[in-house]
Amino acid sequence: QPIGALLLEHCKITKEEENVFSISFIEEPERKYCFECATEEQCQEWVEALKRASYEFLRRSLIFYRNEIQKLTGKDPLEQYGISEEARFQLGAHRQ
Repeated sequence: QPIGALLLEHCKITKEEENVFSISFIEEPERKYCFECATEEQCQEWVEALKRASYEFLRRSLIFYRNEIQKLTGKDPLEQYGISEEARFQLGAHRQ
């Protein structure tokens, strides 16, 4: 049964020990949670999955693929949705 939930916004995922990783918050460094996994492999999977799920990682991926599509087609794929000029879709526009 879950005992709570964490909003993983502006956080840092760190591998601590063989089977342990932590989540700390950039704006509240004293707020740190440690998690222990059954195996080293399981721990690494959690660390990678949490890092890939971050808003910043997904935003940077969107920007990368947007630029790649634009190079190949000459068209901005976000333009059709009317969001191509939004700051969140510009590189360097979002604070981590």
